[in-house]
Amino acid sequence: MEFIDYYKVLGLPKTASNKEIKAAYRKLARKHHPDLNPNNKEAEKKFKAINEANEVLSDPEKRKKYDEFGKDWKHADEFKKARQQQNQEAQFGRETYSDFGGFSGDFSDFFESMFGGGGGRRTRQTKFRGQDFKAELQLKLTDVYKSQKQTLTINGKNIRLTIPAGIENGQTIKINGYGSPGVNGGPNGDLYITFSIKNDTKFKREGSSLYTTAELDLYTALLGGEALINTFDGKVKLKVAPGTQSGTKVKLKGKGFPVYKKEKEFGDLFVTYQVKLPTNLSEKEKELLKQLKKIRENGLR
Repeated sequence: MEFIDYYKVLGLPKTASNKEIKAAYRKLARKHHPDLNPNNKEAEKKFKAINEANEVLSDPEKRKKYDEFGKDWKHADEFKKARQQQNQEAQFGRETYSDFGGFSGDFSDFFESMFGGGGGRRTRQTKFRGQDFKAELQLKLTDVYKSQKQTLTINGKNIRLTIPAGIENGQTIKINGYGSPGVNGGPNGDLYITFSIKNDTKFKREGSSLYTTAELDLYTALLGGEALINTFDGKVKLKVAPGTQSGTKVKLKGKGFPVYKKEKEFGDLFVTYQVKLPTNLSEKEKELLKQLKKIRENGLR
């Protein structure tokens, strides 16, 4: 039977403490566990060797036998008994003889033939938490203006998910227990879903606040009147004060985006007016504007 250096398997010196043995075992067992390394024969082989090394070195009595007898540690008691009998026979001057057929010296081959190489090994089971899953869900900004339900298929499982209105681009939510199954009765991992939200509108979004621009014709800007403004969920009429300048900003309270996880609460909409100058003026319009200019200039003198 080939000798296996259990200390080398765990990457430890022979002077390692029980605490160091336990820590090394847990780290290596998780790294090479078959459930975390499917179809990896090398990892499976290493995992078996790690468990075997831990079984022996974590048990003070077994470790003592291993340190003294090496690969024959499982038969240490028989080895001691046979060696004691040999010493007794030699003391009486008789031919070295034992109940096992006259073996002396290294008992490795004898124990191999009598007890076999497999032994009745019991593996100490350690619980491991399952791996987490990560997924990305792509939506449009219009999709998250209202709460909605979706069914996602993750690793063969259908998950009924409620997406709250107002969720942010890049935001990640956690769904407990929908990751990879745990190992040896350990807890399942979790599912992390990151939202990628594409803005398919003319509104700029910052949290629950929305920003947009609205054109005003020159005459409404000068004389005042009403303007029809687009909001996220429809149109509203606003009063425009006479002499409104291009770049003027107005706030529409409660006309912004839903506040995340606060039902019926909305941010504000900020509208910036852009005064649009008329083009392709007629000769009459030009003449009237010239007259207006003169009136304006004379009035300022």
